[in-house]
Amino acid sequence: MRRVYRDLFIISICFIIGFLAGCDCERDREVFSFDVTCDMRQYADPNHQTSQYFKGACEAILQTGKGAFMISPGDIDPPEYAYNMIKAVLGPDYRWYPVVGNHEKETPEDMQWLRKYGKESLNGLVSPGPQGCEETTYSFDYKNAHFVVLNQYYNGVSDTGTNGDICDVLYQWIEDDLRVNKKSMIFIVGHEPFVSIPDIDSGRHRHKGDNLDNHPKNSHRFAKLLRQYNITAYICGHTHGFSYAKINGIWQIDAGHTRGIGDPGAPSTFLKVHVGTKNCRIEAYRLEQDKNAYLLTETITLN
Repeated sequence: MRRVYRDLFIISICFIIGFLAGCDCERDREVFSFDVTCDMRQYADPNHQTSQYFKGACEAILQTGKGAFMISPGDIDPPEYAYNMIKAVLGPDYRWYPVVGNHEKETPEDMQWLRKYGKESLNGLVSPGPQGCEETTYSFDYKNAHFVVLNQYYNGVSDTGTNGDICDVLYQWIEDDLRVNKKSMIFIVGHEPFVSIPDIDSGRHRHKGDNLDNHPKNSHRFAKLLRQYNITAYICGHTHGFSYAKINGIWQIDAGHTRGIGDPGAPSTFLKVHVGTKNCRIEAYRLEQDKNAYLLTETITLN
């Protein structure tokens, strides 16, 4: 009899644990997902139209289940070729949110294309940035999340006027934007990280000291603002290395590069960001060249 009671007790406990776990899953069910690619540069151009390069990452995104849209945190030049590849593989209705990187900033033709894209393709879908970078800084809402896309090369007058920085005018625009936000999940996207971190697998370390930390006062002010508004993550690129770390209380997710075999110093990477009601799960898919496939290698859960 004691054994019967004991078995019933164990079954009851297991049932309760399973029920509570199910409730937690229901409370934190996935709302949507989006994709992140970065630093593909010329590896989307007509000379690199094979699956060994950016095209292969787009194909893998399609095979693993494309998200609602794609964000690319800079160094996407020439942007026209990246855009055409995304549309060709992932479909004409799949939206792309580009971010200005240092190589676009240096190339007048790239900036002209991005300004036109912002004015025409994103018109009515986003809230424009401050005067002088209305087309290349913007914010938008999607379901339960708010997104802020930054042109870090804006100096308050010109959208190509500085190196990676958060100038006074841009800072004020970000603060005003976050103050009126009503969404529970917040993603800030810019090209340059707060600090450079080595690639999580290869250990390669690029752009040390050549990031937002090049302007420490403005960088610390920016970080304090993001902490104040409890952002979910800061997504960036620039280093060509995938990494993630909590820096000054902020999750920094460096998306690495999506060049395929074009940069052997670190595996080509794309991210799938799954946004829930309470948490965010980020999956990193990295190219294993010997298998010629992008495989899930890292999963990060942000509470």
